[in-house]
Amino acid sequence: MTHREPFPERELTFTGDPVAVAAALSASTDAPHLLYEQGGLVAWSEGESVVIEVGETSVRMRGANVETTELPAGDHPLATAGELLRTRTDGAGSAHGWISFELAHAYHGGGATGDRALARFVVPEREIELTPTAAVLRADGPDALDALEGRLHAAAASADEPAAARVAVDLEEGADRYRTAVADVVRAIRAGELDKAIVSRTVSVPDGIDLPATYVAGRRSHLPARSFLLRHGGWEAAGFSPEIVARIDADGLVTAQPLAGTRALTGDFAADAARRAELHRDTKEVYEHAVSVRLVQEELNTVCLPESVRTEEFMAVEERGSVQHLASRLRGRLTPGHDRWDALAALFPAVTASGIPKGPALAAISRAEEQERGLYSGAVVRLEADGTLDAALVLRTVLRRGGRTWLRAGAGVVAGSSPERELEETREKLRAVSGHLVPSTPVTSAGDSIPAPVATAVTAV
Repeated sequence: MTHREPFPERELTFTGDPVAVAAALSASTDAPHLLYEQGGLVAWSEGESVVIEVGETSVRMRGANVETTELPAGDHPLATAGELLRTRTDGAGSAHGWISFELAHAYHGGGATGDRALARFVVPEREIELTPTAAVLRADGPDALDALEGRLHAAAASADEPAAARVAVDLEEGADRYRTAVADVVRAIRAGELDKAIVSRTVSVPDGIDLPATYVAGRRSHLPARSFLLRHGGWEAAGFSPEIVARIDADGLVTAQPLAGTRALTGDFAADAARRAELHRDTKEVYEHAVSVRLVQEELNTVCLPESVRTEEFMAVEERGSVQHLASRLRGRLTPGHDRWDALAALFPAVTASGIPKGPALAAISRAEEQERGLYSGAVVRLEADGTLDAALVLRTVLRRGGRTWLRAGAGVVAGSSPERELEETREKLRAVSGHLVPSTPVTSAGDSIPAPVATAVTAV
């Protein structure tokens, strides 16, 4: 197999809102795509020149101009997928993808996953990177760049603020069953079967949600670690990730950012400050956070130089939409012989969305939850041209698959957990998204406002 040649680039001056314009690009296409935001950069990718799908037993690569290849998944399916991707992208552009929570069973046991894609990676056909001052376009030749530039101008002209109307959901859906599930997991923890498990529940969302508009509306009220708007491989999602699973820089620096320990964030300064102070005093919350940090450190030690692993920030507080969390940041340097896929596998699934130890936690989650998680608490992944891998944890997300739309939220259950408090924590997290669900067909009434245009300009450099 040969590497793909790098796409030609075109740089333009851009003044406007990268989030709104990239969302407008997403709204204008039926093609598979990903909008991925991190650190002031919004990357929008469209199309699929190469697709690599990870199943329970095999990893398969296909594409219009690619020889179909199928390899055994083995005991490290992410590495198998990574090797296939390398044959197509090494030094020649970016890729992206998603990983379902159920891929965790390949690494930690806990049950069969069935005959379906557990992870999916895509080499896109075109890409636009947006910052508040510049746009970089990549496509296959001058004509394709001209067409992409025209689409960017159209998106810039059409981008506006979402309509004021919102769709309501029932945050009490499944509440009684959730209390019972938490109580069962607490008993298992007190019996010594495990130390912690994240137990989640789903809330149905009515049909007719405009995901790009919902993404913009939700992003206006969040300062997420990452955000994304995705459609490919049967999944659609609009998410405001509170933390990363991992970031592995091109030079081998691995970063993890566990968030565990939660209180509501309402906008009432005095009440929020009091709840913030509670986070540092609450024995249960502090314990839940500390054991999570300890496991992340142990996982980093398996792939990083032990002397390089350090906790750079411990038990700070991060504000994420409707909640505030205890937050730590850990880093380490990859050992020779380990790569970005080894680091991602060591840290996946995120401890803050699975539990401790991960194997018993996965088994407890399977018993406690009625439905498989799929993309929820998995990862959305962007692979940059320089070799950097950035994986956002899929939480605070609107999910759509098979004609059904839903929200999902969980809480960390430990020996000191109260079913009622954990249920309230799921409500607090659900509110981070539930108040921003924009209907596809705007509702007009005297109270609705007309969307305001987003001032934007795109000019050639």
